[in-house]
Amino acid sequence: MDESVPMTKEGHYRLQEELKQLVRFERPKVVQDIAEARSHGDLSENAEYDAAKDRQGFVEGRIKELNHKIAVAQVIDPTTLKTDKIVFGAKVTILDIDTDKEVTYQIVGVDEADIKVGKISISSPVGRALVGHRVDEEVNITVPSGVKVYEITHIEYS
Repeated sequence: MDESVPMTKEGHYRLQEELKQLVRFERPKVVQDIAEARSHGDLSENAEYDAAKDRQGFVEGRIKELNHKIAVAQVIDPTTLKTDKIVFGAKVTILDIDTDKEVTYQIVGVDEADIKVGKISISSPVGRALVGHRVDEEVNITVPSGVKVYEITHIEYS
């Protein structure tokens, strides 16, 4: 049996929207592209046909993957969490002890992670290291450049 995959409501919604887009628009377009490429004759040397078939394989694979992820999703609403520890969904502000620079991350599921918008995966080294800690605690996190020491300055569930 598959393990459930944690994700926020927002992440779950985005996966559902991507699935709808693929099923409603991409799949029919690929079928149309294949039919058009077939009409051009000899399939053995038809680059358009090969490209359309490759695209079809990608679309069908992604549809299958999204259906699976949605089926095993454990949707977590961070606003309902009442804890002073860092858990999935928390927005955490940490202070780099060496540089005195603060940064805020939200701990999210693997499919939602996007460092550019401050979302890190719960399975990332930083995400794993932060889970279970409280405000004012120091955390040693192994990063490519070595071990960094951070102080947790704020935890929010919103």
